[in-house]
Amino acid sequence: MCLGLALAIYLIVASGAGEVAHAMLLIGWGLVPITLYHVVPMTLGALAWRDLLPHKSPLGAAGVVWIRWIRESINSLLPVAGVGGDLAAARLAYLRGVGGARSAASIVVDLTVGVVTQMVFVMLGLALLVARSSEPAVLTVAWAVLAGIGLFFVAVALFLVIQHRGMFEVSARLAGGLLRNGRLLQLAGKASAIDASVVAIYRDRGRFWRANLVRLLGWAAGTGEIWLTMHFFGQPIGLTEAFILESLGAGVRAVAFMVPGALGVLEASYIVFGGLFGLTAETALALSLSKRVRELGLGVPGLLAWQWIEGRHLLRRRRHRAASAAPQ
Repeated sequence: MCLGLALAIYLIVASGAGEVAHAMLLIGWGLVPITLYHVVPMTLGALAWRDLLPHKSPLGAAGVVWIRWIRESINSLLPVAGVGGDLAAARLAYLRGVGGARSAASIVVDLTVGVVTQMVFVMLGLALLVARSSEPAVLTVAWAVLAGIGLFFVAVALFLVIQHRGMFEVSARLAGGLLRNGRLLQLAGKASAIDASVVAIYRDRGRFWRANLVRLLGWAAGTGEIWLTMHFFGQPIGLTEAFILESLGAGVRAVAFMVPGALGVLEASYIVFGGLFGLTAETALALSLSKRVRELGLGVPGLLAWQWIEGRHLLRRRRHRAASAAPQ
């Protein structure tokens, strides 16, 4: 995270801190609708996850959007390797009445759906980029992105195979055997329930493929954020260009998942990708920084909401224990 922050600061200084600050001032209050617009792709992502939950899930549309908001806030702002928010989402779904095995399984499948549709989205953007121009710089970027996508698809394919081969149960048994921990071995039974739930979700093909479609629409909806930013910046671009920039940025985020929020990496990528469309370095950085403002604007309240929920749950548990321990 520190290296990413250092890279981001270096890029801002190297591109001209004054010019970048001026670019952000030009966007001004436009950052408010840009931030609020993110609710659209976030809601689509939440509804895609809802299709992976049980048919009679106690979580309604508002509930899944609420948890999705907290999930994204954690993954964007905390150094949790992009998965801490997913673990928190499974727990929050469990606290809202979803069975533990099904809530965990839905998150695993949702992660898979997210990565696969993200790669499809990147490939669509890449196809549009190559169709738009065949200049050497464009082809170099295209081949680099395509290589990354290829590696990701191999990893996802392996992940899918493992999911259908008792991933959780095998992991619990291996960990229990290696650490000689009886409690971990006992967890293998519960882990097998998660594995069964994962397979059951994949077998419900109608809801599974609908989740894929809705999630892909969510990725595509992110195009509006790029378009709005450039509009308020005073350098409007077409939806095709916005789609390409958003898709390539999504690909960079996928590759840099170990870096919190792809800090620094995303900024560098926008300078490279923006240059393909004639955007100056300061303009590309302003585009990237507007996303940072949005992440903070939505993410900080999301983290506070998470702490409020966990705090209330902890207080209820303490009161219940105190009431149980009180003499009758």
